[in-house]
Amino acid sequence: MPKKILYLFIIMAAFMLSSCDEREEAIEVSLEKREEITFSPRLPALTYAYLPQYSHTESFQRHHRLVEYLSEKTGLPIRQVFPDTFDEHINMFGQGKIDISFSNPFIYVKLANRFGAQAMTRIIEQDGRAEFRGQIIARSDNIEVRTIEDARNKSWVAVDPSSAGGYLFPLGHFVDHGLTLNDFSEVVFAGGRQENVILGVYAGLHDIGSIREGSLSVVEDKIDINQIRIIDNTMWYPGWVYAHSPRLPEDVVHKIKEAMLYLDYEAEPEHRAILDAARFIGFIPSTDQDFDPVRDLSQKVGLDLD
Repeated sequence: MPKKILYLFIIMAAFMLSSCDEREEAIEVSLEKREEITFSPRLPALTYAYLPQYSHTESFQRHHRLVEYLSEKTGLPIRQVFPDTFDEHINMFGQGKIDISFSNPFIYVKLANRFGAQAMTRIIEQDGRAEFRGQIIARSDNIEVRTIEDARNKSWVAVDPSSAGGYLFPLGHFVDHGLTLNDFSEVVFAGGRQENVILGVYAGLHDIGSIREGSLSVVEDKIDINQIRIIDNTMWYPGWVYAHSPRLPEDVVHKIKEAMLYLDYEAEPEHRAILDAARFIGFIPSTDQDFDPVRDLSQKVGLDLD
């Protein structure tokens, strides 16, 4: 065996023998000191839905600041969900997929009658009222439609069969002026979107349209709204309402309601920014009885609330 290989072998053997003799120092483990580890399960988020009278983008832009505020103020996880249609909003509430509903009074009455929804608050509109109304519109250059009576035998586009300002209120207004559904050449619906009604009238596809007051501002960056004329306004009805699922615990409802009523448009700039985005200026407490005029109107025009 060459001397270099023999020398290397001796060194490796010596290293292995020395390693076998080493002993790691034992670490004493005490079982007397124990720390209790607690696990806090993450609460499922409460769901908040704005009745889809506008696009999902518009709904988000109007309400995401308010949703964030309510979550922070109450300490409750809250997220916004987006039904595609009025009917889907109703169905999702009935299925327990919506905990907090922001809707028109007609949809609220349906939710209350069918699923036990309970009113919490009504909004104060930008004009300072807790009521709102519908508007009947036509193109400014449509010389055949100047008054409500001129709507006879004309094409009418409305928002949705469950829209308050965009259908139910105007229907009641027409009935009060001696017009029934049979007196129109056609009645069509615009998929639950106020914008679609306005654009349909603007494009000349329909003679008249019905919207909730204030909706023209949504399209003022898309069309010349001076080309739209307001033929008439309906009477005032109780405004948009926040309702909660009957499954929500009382203490949760109390926290949400108090957080809404706490918002102060005049005194708090941060609150003003939240409310300006949502297009209203505050809240008032509300109960189910506030919406009896909507029930009376529905009965008058023959609409089913169940």
